[in-house]
This record gives sequence, C-alpha cells and structure tokens, in this order.
Amino acid sequence: MPETTAVDRTAEKRRRNLKPLARLNPYLWRYKGLAAGAVVFLTLAAVTTLSLPLAVRRVIDQGFVAGQHGLIDAYFATLMGLAALLAIASAGRYYFVVTLGERVVADLRKDVFTHVSRLSPAFFDKAMSGEIVSRLTADATQIKSAVGSTASVALRNAIMFFGAVVMMAITSPSLSLIVIAAIPLIVLPLVAFGRSVRRRSRQAQDTLADATAYASEAIGAMRTVQAFTFERGVTRRFSRAVDIAFEAARASIKARAVLTAIAIFLIFASIVAVLWIGSQRVASGAMSGGTLSQFLLYAVFAAAALGQLSEVWGDLAIAAGAAERLTELLAEKPAIADREHPVALPAPAQGAVGFEKVSFAYPSRPDVSAVHELSFTVRPGETVAIVGPSGAGKSTLFALLERFYDPDAGRVTVDGVDIRDAGIEAVRRRIALVPQDVTIFAASAAENIAFGDPDASRDRIEAAARAALADGFVRAMDKGYETVVGERGITMSGGQRQRIAIARAILRDAPILLLDEATSALDAESETAVQKALDRLMEGRTTLVIAHRLATVLKADRILVMDGGRIVEEGTHQALIAKGGLYARLARLQFDAGRTDELLAGAAE
Repeated sequence: MPETTAVDRTAEKRRRNLKPLARLNPYLWRYKGLAAGAVVFLTLAAVTTLSLPLAVRRVIDQGFVAGQHGLIDAYFATLMGLAALLAIASAGRYYFVVTLGERVVADLRKDVFTHVSRLSPAFFDKAMSGEIVSRLTADATQIKSAVGSTASVALRNAIMFFGAVVMMAITSPSLSLIVIAAIPLIVLPLVAFGRSVRRRSRQAQDTLADATAYASEAIGAMRTVQAFTFERGVTRRFSRAVDIAFEAARASIKARAVLTAIAIFLIFASIVAVLWIGSQRVASGAMSGGTLSQFLLYAVFAAAALGQLSEVWGDLAIAAGAAERLTELLAEKPAIADREHPVALPAPAQGAVGFEKVSFAYPSRPDVSAVHELSFTVRPGETVAIVGPSGAGKSTLFALLERFYDPDAGRVTVDGVDIRDAGIEAVRRRIALVPQDVTIFAASAAENIAFGDPDASRDRIEAAARAALADGFVRAMDKGYETVVGERGITMSGGQRQRIAIARAILRDAPILLLDEATSALDAESETAVQKALDRLMEGRTTLVIAHRLATVLKADRILVMDGGRIVEEGTHQALIAKGGLYARLARLQFDAGRTDELLAGAAE
C-alpha cells in the first residue's frame, strides 16, 4: 500500500471538514424572491401547526371538563380554519421550494459543463468522460433533491422542533427539562452517524460513477465489442462494477438505518417518560388534562421533527457528497489560460508559423519527451508535410500549435507572436483542423458543418458544403441539411464524414490549415473526392499536413521528417529520396520502383 504523505493527510482532513453544500449559497442568492417565498410559507406552515395544541387544550379543559359545550363548535371551526391555512402554506412551500431546487440545479449544471468545456486537454487525459457525465447527472439530481425537498423539510422541522421546545417550556417548565435533557442524547448520535453516512455516500457515488463511465465507453464502442464477440466480457465487467456500487450503497443504507433506529428509540423513550410523569401529576391534580395533552402534542411535534431531521440528515449527507464531487470539478483550474493582458495578433492575419527550440513532455508522461529542441518555420501560404514513424511527435506539433499544451522549453509563434502571450481563442480562430478521426455530433448535417462558424448563415453553410463536395450526398438524405446524422455520424461513410470536416474548415476560413492525413483510411473513390476538396481548401492557406501516406506529400513545398521527437531530415520529395535516409526507407516500404516513377511523372506533369 502506498505511503500516505502529509499533503494527502491535509487534503483528506480538508475534505472531512468541508461543508460542500455551502457552495450552493451563490446560486440560492440569485433567486432571493423564490428563497424568500419558500421561507415565508415554511414558517407559516410551522406556526400554523404549532397553534393546534393550544386549541386542543382549550377544547379539553373548557369544553369537555368544564362542560361549556358551545365552545366546542367554535374551537373545531378554528381548527378547520387552521387546516385550510396549513394546506395553503404547504402548497406555497412546495411550489417555491421545488422551483428553487430546479432552478439552482439547472444553473449548477450549466456552470459545471461550461467550466469543464474550458479545461485543458491535460485534464481529459486523466479523467473519464463517463465519470464526468455521472457528476453532471446523478450528482446534480442528488443536489436537486436536497435543495428542492430535503432542505425545506429540514428547515420546516427545525422550526417545528425549536418552536415546540419553546412552547413546552411555556406549558410546563418542569416537564420540558426532562425533554431538553434528552436532546443531547439524541443529537450526538445523529452527528456521529451523519459523518459516517456522508463518507459512505461519497464512496457509493464514486463507485457508481465508475460503472457509468465504463457503460458509456462500452456503449460508444458497441460495434467493436460485437465484432470481437466480447459481449459477455463487457457484461461481466459492468456487472462487477454495478455490484461494487451496490455494496457501497448498502453500506451507506446500513449507516442510515442505524441512525434512524437510534433516533426513533431515544425520541419515543423520552416521550414515554414524559407521559408517565405527566399522568401522575394529572392524577394528583397538579396539572390539568388539557395542559398535559398540549404538552404531549408539543412533545410529539418535537419528537417527530427530530426524527425527520435524522432522516433528512442522511439525505443532506448524500447531497453533500454529491456537491463535493461537483465542486471538485468547478475547482479544477485550466492548465492553459490567457495572460492577464493578452497580446493582440497582427491584423490582417498572414499565417506564419514558427517553432523555436521547442521541447515538450505530456503531463501524463512527464519522464518521456515527445519533442526535443524542435525548430522550424512555415512561411505564409506554404504547404509543409510532416512525415515520420508512429510516435515520432507529429501529432504533438498540432497539439502545441493549437495550444492544447504549452511547451516545457522554447516557444511557438503565429505571425511572430508567442502564442502564450496571445489570447487562446484568438490563436485558435486562426487555425482550421481536418483530423483523421472526424467527430460528428448527433445533430443535423447543417449544425455539424456550422461547427466551423456557429454564426454562419444557411447560404454560407451550403456554399462550404459545395466547396467540400458534400452538397450532393447531404441533399440526398431524407431531410437534406436538416437530417440528423446519428451519434458519431454512424449513418455516414468515412469519406462523407471527412467531407463534412472539410466543409467545417472551409466555413472557418482560417489562414492556417492543419491536416491530419484525412485520406489515409478511405477507399480509392472516396480518397479522390476528398483530395479534390482538400486541394480547394489548401489554396492560399498555410498548410501543415501530417502524412501517413507518402503519396500525399508529393504536392508539398517542403517535407519535414521526424523521428524520436526531432526533425532528422528536411527537403523536397526528390531531394530526400536521393539522400537515402529515413524518408527514402519509408518510401520504399510503401512504393515499388515502378509506382514511385509513376507518381514522379504525375507530379512533373
């Protein structure tokens, strides 16, 4: 077992002492009207309930015992009025409290998602998407239950409890001392077991999030799962994760059950003791029957309120665990952030790119350098191909240029400005990416293309699709541009997805274009169509191409050959072939001599 450091112990102590639900206060203050309405109706309902024993005492002492039967009708009419008032107060409480809970959780979910969308890729290198989704859904639902129901029940019962204790003291100071003396015996176990419930609830939510994360991953790759007939394997693993989550939840339930049992026993034991002593006083004439009935009703109210508080204490503990998990997400700081006063990029944009002695290692693998003292420049409008074996650092160049990460040493420039000094959005607006693995969202074809420019008009979207040779197959769909293409574009072919990505890049109209070998996984017909669209897209733009197929580099102005995170060769196709180095070896692996001559002849034409 790994040794626990002082930092770990300090963090664990902070988590135990944390009051995560207090993090919701800013959201509650946004809706002061709803909160005020909820408090008013909660208080009204509690005060109305506390008025009932007063009427009961008068009915018994003056109506039944004294024989003033005319007062009975008046007191019962009063009770009916109080019942109507209680009904109105309860309805108002429900409306304001539930509305407040829904509104707070909606804002919280939006804030968490907005914050997560701005976190750096280094965070997502370690976090599981399904676990994040679980926090946004299951944990937020727990908080909604707390704000929209549990908190109001807790507040109402707190008012009822303290009000009932005060009225007991007024009704019979001597009997109330017995009840008050029993309160610490009831509250202390609640506090002790409440901490256990919260800790176990947090564990249950964590294990449920793990199960959700695995389910999300498996469902997203179900075709691969079925292709390898691994359905039983994923089912076993998910079942195991669910069973672990169940055991964690059962531990939380056991703690709450013990908490409830202790609270109910202590509460009703104190009531029985009070009833026994009070009955003796009534028998001796020291107290009237109505006074004892009033006191007992207040005692029952106090006991019921305390019992409810023991129940909601567990619910609030669960919500505190959920709030803690969500606030952990909100507390995450982006590893990449703008400076306080970003430098403006030159206008108009030129598209010049520079790497100056750049070294970098991924945060998840700090001991393995991805690139070493890398230096090169790309002139505006120039097309540069980047070639090399897997793991050479080609994709890392794109990640650094888009400022998903900052280099450990050296600097990356766009139009002569260090991108760390410029605004992140300003840098990324000058870059368009066509990846090898295109992301298509479960939205319409038009909405997918509009990712390139969310404010684009319909005419611009369709013009981009025509330029990308995507207009034909999009219009052939059932609803044309309004056709929902399915999650991850499952209803589209590889070539169609690539042309949607190219249409996005055309719509973005950025001066710098990054191509991650968009044709490497396509058949010959699709490759031809996509290549034509790419040729149109590259016109007049600074283009960096990660080339997995060496045939792609023939039209490049310059080729950079990478190996082990360094540029080992640089030049044109012909020059590098003549040199006989790594590039020539890679070329021989893909082309025979006749095919190479054919390509050279085609390039010369």
